[in-house]
Amino acid sequence: MLSVLSRIIDIAMVALGALIAAAVHNGQWVWLDDVQSVSLAFDCLLVVVFFPALGIYQSWRGKPLVDLLCRVSGAWVMVETTGVLISFSLHRSDMLSRLWLLYWAAATIVLLIVTKALVYSVLKGLRREGFNHKAVAIVGGAPYGKFLIEQMRSRPEAGFSPLVVYDEDGPVDPYQDPDAAQAVEGVPVERDFAAMIQLVRDRAIRELWLALPISKEKTIHRFVMELRNDFVNIRFIPDVRSLTLFSQPMVDLLGVPAINLAASPITDLRVLPKRVFDRLFAFGALTALAPLMLVIAVMVKLSSPGPVFFRQKRKGIDGNQFEIYKFRSMKVHAEVAGKVTQATRRDPRITAVGAFLRRTSLDELPQFINVLRGEMSVVGPRPHALEHDDIYKDLVKGYMHRYRIKPGITGWAQINGYRGETDRIEKMMGRVKLDLYYMQNWTFWLDIKIVVLTFWKGFVGSNAY
Repeated sequence: MLSVLSRIIDIAMVALGALIAAAVHNGQWVWLDDVQSVSLAFDCLLVVVFFPALGIYQSWRGKPLVDLLCRVSGAWVMVETTGVLISFSLHRSDMLSRLWLLYWAAATIVLLIVTKALVYSVLKGLRREGFNHKAVAIVGGAPYGKFLIEQMRSRPEAGFSPLVVYDEDGPVDPYQDPDAAQAVEGVPVERDFAAMIQLVRDRAIRELWLALPISKEKTIHRFVMELRNDFVNIRFIPDVRSLTLFSQPMVDLLGVPAINLAASPITDLRVLPKRVFDRLFAFGALTALAPLMLVIAVMVKLSSPGPVFFRQKRKGIDGNQFEIYKFRSMKVHAEVAGKVTQATRRDPRITAVGAFLRRTSLDELPQFINVLRGEMSVVGPRPHALEHDDIYKDLVKGYMHRYRIKPGITGWAQINGYRGETDRIEKMMGRVKLDLYYMQNWTFWLDIKIVVLTFWKGFVGSNAY
């Protein structure tokens, strides 16, 4: 019923958009002429064909509004473009005003976006109040089943209500674990397969979520075959939490659905503003700080014999190595092959000028050259020496996943106190945990927040020496 109503509303908005376009084009409210009426009728027919094919009328329950708005906008552009191309092929394009078509496209997109957003918001509000909910039966163990129940209850606007959990592997003896035997988060647990199937049918449950590990193929097949003739939406929500560090969505790979178990959580399209910001910020910083950097270079040169810049191999995105630039803060010395000794408090290798540069993070300024070259980002996980990578990659879970994105000059870990020496594995674990949090929750505005907080408290710290 809702899908039919949506189709009627969309066609009405297309027609209203055409009328508004004619009014704007003619400077007064007028009816469409014959050619415009034919074009409207033809595009309404294309809407009936294209919109369902492009998934406009699928259930958007629990899905982002922005995805719906982008899809409906693209669908309408496709409809009108198709209509114009057909007009060209029939040699009727000269009878249509191009300005009217442009007004029609813009007006209809606005009307479609407004109506879709309005309907989405109304339904969301109704579901938040407990209306229009779908009962869900969950097949899976208590830990993952509990997680899904918490997700449903934390987002009531999605309109899903957990009704029962089927857990064939849980304790059946109530004396072993009374709570686990009877309910998960207040949702009753069923352990008999036949009783579970009968409950789905008796209660007319239309959502069955198979929250199972991939190894439970027999259980998955059993439910699918048993309910193959029932009108139940059976959704497989694989429990891959033990395999992946990030809550990765399903992706399309050569037309085949796939889950990224180890891949960058930040897509190329989303990261575009970050790339533009990095280049502009680095260019601006190098231009503005050039006089200061020249003074620092002279001070470093006078402080002790050796080069102005300290250069060292580091890992970048996807493990690609690059040479990082810093102002030299130590006396020139030789390290034991395969070993890098971290700077410690009152380290005799650090020069007087170097101590000031390290304490104020001014030694990091040349890394804007790395940013300008595309090897680093302004914000991201800090790159470590290759020798440290070899040590920690097997000791700290998720350590190498930090290199799924470009390393940064500053980062979420740095503004939260994880700067300088990591003399204990607990410190490195804390730093990696914050780096992974940043990667999982990245937005462009989080980068801006980190930059601002770096200016506020990130340059100077007790751990920097």
